[in-house]
Amino acid sequence: MTRIIDRFGTGSPVFSFEFFPPKSDEGAEALMATVLDLQEAVNPDYVSVTYGAGGTTRERTQQVVSRIQNQIGLPAMAHLTCVAATVGEIDEVVNRLVADGIENILALRGDPPKDQKNFQVPEGGFAHASELIAHLARRKELCIGAAAYPEGHPESADAQDDLRWTIHKVEQGASFLVTQMIFDNEHYFRFTERLRGCGVHVPVVPGIMPITNVAQIDRFTKMCGVEIPSSLSKRMHGYQDDPASVMAIGIEHAIEQCRDLLARGAPGLHFYTLNRSLATRGVLAALKG
Repeated sequence: MTRIIDRFGTGSPVFSFEFFPPKSDEGAEALMATVLDLQEAVNPDYVSVTYGAGGTTRERTQQVVSRIQNQIGLPAMAHLTCVAATVGEIDEVVNRLVADGIENILALRGDPPKDQKNFQVPEGGFAHASELIAHLARRKELCIGAAAYPEGHPESADAQDDLRWTIHKVEQGASFLVTQMIFDNEHYFRFTERLRGCGVHVPVVPGIMPITNVAQIDRFTKMCGVEIPSSLSKRMHGYQDDPASVMAIGIEHAIEQCRDLLARGAPGLHFYTLNRSLATRGVLAALKG
């Protein structure tokens, strides 16, 4: 079994990709082809698969991480959330994952379903990611990661409140952190400096999303409260009706961003792929080349 935390500190940056579970069998096969393409091109250290609020999506998460790890041979990490699940139901999911050899878990509170404005604590469930982490940490076979928000979680009262919750996740058993997507590296470095100043020294991996679509990234950043540098935003919107130019600008920015992150000590990079390989492959090929 490959524990993700053991990949850090070896002298090489840790590269990982994030996918979401497909809604159909055809989508599942397309995703497997994408994972194989990325494995052959850049051979990431591990991949992660997100976790939906619905039962079918949750089952597909388990199926996808199992196939990636057991058929393709890449270490896989399953996302796990508190949404609409009792402690017993969460334990059932974890038992199935462990039975399939999946012991790396990213523990999240999770976003509310689309028909709910705010997160609702499920009866017999957890209210916070930190509670889920503490529960999972009782199982010594698990390697637990958690999310971090360099620009602050949208629901946090302020930056200090957000930092306090991040530290609490580590105290409860998270051994590494993966950040929300960032486009301005200074947010990442200021955040990690504040964590280190509080005595937290777990790996903090910056999240990278190469921009490929202007409308899509505008929607994502508004939803997540993430800032795009004004110069980059101006360039993208100047070419918003030219998809090829937008992708080229997005890849160019991501390459420069990643080079700077690694040169200044980031322990690795986590790519939000949106289940596509072209942009991520282009960025990593440039970095490794």
